[in-house]
Amino acid sequence: MLKAEGIVIRSRDYGEANKIMTLYTKEYGKLSLMARGAKKPKSRLSSIAQLFTHGQYLFFRGSPRTMGTLSQGEILDSFRELRQDLVKTAYAAYMAELVDKLIDEEEVPPALFPLLTTVFQHLNEGKDPEILARLFELKILVMAGYKPEVDRCVVCHGTEGSFSFSVQEGGYLCQRCQHADPQALHLQTNTLKLMRFLYHFDPFRLGRINVKPETKKELCQAMWLFMDQHTPLRLKSRKFLEQMGRFWN
Repeated sequence: MLKAEGIVIRSRDYGEANKIMTLYTKEYGKLSLMARGAKKPKSRLSSIAQLFTHGQYLFFRGSPRTMGTLSQGEILDSFRELRQDLVKTAYAAYMAELVDKLIDEEEVPPALFPLLTTVFQHLNEGKDPEILARLFELKILVMAGYKPEVDRCVVCHGTEGSFSFSVQEGGYLCQRCQHADPQALHLQTNTLKLMRFLYHFDPFRLGRINVKPETKKELCQAMWLFMDQHTPLRLKSRKFLEQMGRFWN
């Protein structure tokens, strides 16, 4: 019998009455658990097995990398708003899928669990979902080994002058090194500053950040191009966000 604090990052039906949950936990990283009877409305596991729920979980597991069986749980935060608002649901699902796809089972980056809970809290409270998504992307990419260079030129390591963003080279590119990537993105100065700011920012201190829509759009495009180039990710949740963006615009 093991105990862990975790967040449900994926949940799918299994048979007539059961659910298979993927938890990201503080103690053990990513876990798969069978929640028997959780689809039944009167089951004591139905609420604790809901997507995005943050709780304490008791479960049986024979050995690492095998599916465990959920015994019981206690809700710490239901994050109900994340399931009741379409925009919040879409962004929470995107961040949960980033964790699911980028972090291997049993891998436990120390900062990831508090990052995930904090970003979900901010999203639940109505903070800007686009800013939260960019912040989360930058932090988790570093944890997963895909660090973009945002402090200096990725080629000569210079810190002076103006910069572009090279998807190919993986970071900022100074004017002297433009030859290294003629296709580098000439982002607005505000976009480059925002990228660097979010990269270094402590998410626990996040207040209200007012960012122009064009800056947010440009940063999103740069981040997604970087992820397409440097990671194997092909996320269903991102496709939904793209469709949502086209619909609203």
